Amino acid sequence: MTIYPAIDIKHGRAVRLLQGRADQETVYAEEPAAVARQFASAGSDWVHVVDLDGAFEGTPKNLSRIKEIVAVGMRVQLGGGQRSLQIVEQTLAAGVSRVVIGTMAAENPQFVAELVREFGARIAVGIDANDGKVAVKGWVDTTGQDALEMARRMSDIGVQTIIYTDIGTDGMLTGPNLEAQELMANSISANVIASGGVSRLSDVVALTEIEKRRSNLNGVIVGKAIYENRVTLEELLEIT
Repeated sequence: MTIYPAIDIKHGRAVRLLQGRADQETVYAEEPAAVARQFASAGSDWVHVVDLDGAFEGTPKNLSRIKEIVAVGMRVQLGGGQRSLQIVEQTLAAGVSRVVIGTMAAENPQFVAELVREFGARIAVGIDANDGKVAVKGWVDTTGQDALEMARRMSDIGVQTIIYTDIGTDGMLTGPNLEAQELMANSISANVIASGGVSRLSDVVALTEIEKRRSNLNGVIVGKAIYENRVTLEELLEIT
């Protein structure tokens, strides 16, 4: 199980949103790279970064901050505003290890297929679900698409990593939707990274138990629980 500590960037600062709502923002650091350095010092190889402005506006807005995080030396998984081939190329050229496609995956699967042919495992797809239905554009819009059906389509076209976020639990510190995460892992052959709701060490332990049954659920994104000192990154890394 790989731990992905999270940094969400809005207006250049490290923040967390409650269930993705832009008006429910908590600022945790003025310089996201300083947070990344703390994660690296704790022993993390990866950091999950979201350009929230990019997600809301449709094009990346915090590339300079992202380059500062890349310079820390961690592997960066980045989502938010990655909606054209040119933007994805620029992002990867900036040193990002894996780009997460969200809105465009829901709206244009062929675009994802082209990216996978070009960049292979460096392309992941983020599926954000509200009551099992896919949400896009920074969770502003909910589509009628079934999250599991979308995941199967993405897996079939060669996507190797699916990041599955349960919006109902994100930022709530109420625990992840374990049933939904296991169902997702059972439904596809791609690797699954769970996101949303982790509030304590036992939540990650519960996800590792799913990993023992479904080895393709092999990652978890942890954000607010770390920032709110509910659990340390060192503790999480120790059990995984």
